[in-house]
Amino acid sequence: MPALTEEGAPDWRRNLTAVTVATFIGFTGFTLVMPFLPLYFEQLGVKDTGAIAVWSGVSLGVTPAVTALMAPVWARVAERYGRKLMLGRSLGSFVVIMGAMAFVTDPWQVFALRAVQGFFAGYGMLALTMAAESAPTAQMASAIGWVQTAQRLGPALGPAIGGGFASAFGLRLAFLAAAVLFFGAFVLVLVGYREGPARARASTAGDAARVTLRDLLTVPNFALFLAMIFSLQMVDRSFGPVLPLYLIEMGTPLARVPVVAGLVFTVAAGTAAVGNQACAWLMQRIGPARLVMVSATLAALGAVAFSLGPGSTALIAAAMIFGFGIGVSFTTIYTVAGQRVPEGSRGVAFGYLTTASLSGLALSPVVSGLLGAVSMRGVFVADAVGLAIVACAVRRMR
Repeated sequence: MPALTEEGAPDWRRNLTAVTVATFIGFTGFTLVMPFLPLYFEQLGVKDTGAIAVWSGVSLGVTPAVTALMAPVWARVAERYGRKLMLGRSLGSFVVIMGAMAFVTDPWQVFALRAVQGFFAGYGMLALTMAAESAPTAQMASAIGWVQTAQRLGPALGPAIGGGFASAFGLRLAFLAAAVLFFGAFVLVLVGYREGPARARASTAGDAARVTLRDLLTVPNFALFLAMIFSLQMVDRSFGPVLPLYLIEMGTPLARVPVVAGLVFTVAAGTAAVGNQACAWLMQRIGPARLVMVSATLAALGAVAFSLGPGSTALIAAAMIFGFGIGVSFTTIYTVAGQRVPEGSRGVAFGYLTTASLSGLALSPVVSGLLGAVSMRGVFVADAVGLAIVACAVRRMR
């Protein structure tokens, strides 16, 4: 039996541990294989570099696109039947779909499975909500922070582990390994998370229903926050469809491509997590507007370094600069947006910010794949330009 609070609800620390570890395992399993999707398409018989980039882009982009469309539907179902059931549904579907990807024979099958995956996805945001609802009000920010850290650290380790595993055992077995990880996360939530009595949400739901996007756009700079979150997500997820192919174009031996690509992805994600943690300390000393300008400029410099095509060591150094700048920028913008919006509208506001993020997540691999078919270096140049625009927009906001 789990320890109970004085209200009779399950111990929030146990629940937080369950969703945090499950999130870490899930995000690790996902990034165990997805960064190497271009190489998988090559194994499936796609030989043209441009075609590989396009297939990778649309396959990586379709999942968040469908997820963004389904998110309101699953949110209503979760309110009625409980979030634990919805999180289990999402993680369980990943077990089946990741396992099925190990047996595909044509590129369209990968795309189809990724589309189905989007229909059932969304466990990341569900975990955040469950952590926030389980924790006492005074501990809510800390609970959300732990889940967000797991969402960064999972992708930091996943590509490195997946690159080594794929080099040793092949990409098909890597998909099966990812399915096993998702099964572990599914069991952990099933056993470790205790859903307490349903909270009275009538008043909150009524208030939320009255808040519209038009209302939020009257908040100073909220439209700019939406645009910046979308832009940062576009940049952050642009590497996936092109990085392994870019490494080949630079002359990296084919056998080393999964390892080098995995290290670059890991370093970028890890330093982004450091940026998330450092944001509060930096905001107190620099101020939010100046901090976004500096961090976005720093990330732009990292993207420029990528476009120059340096050696593997320099690429990893550039990934450190890029990841840290992206992490600080994201957290700062979310924090300032939350401070600007009235407390009663905060949940709806973060919902729209999430929609902007998912839209960028869906569109980014498609755009980078199409651009990569013309020029691999052009993807990183476009990233630098986008980050420079964010920095300039913040300067005007000041």
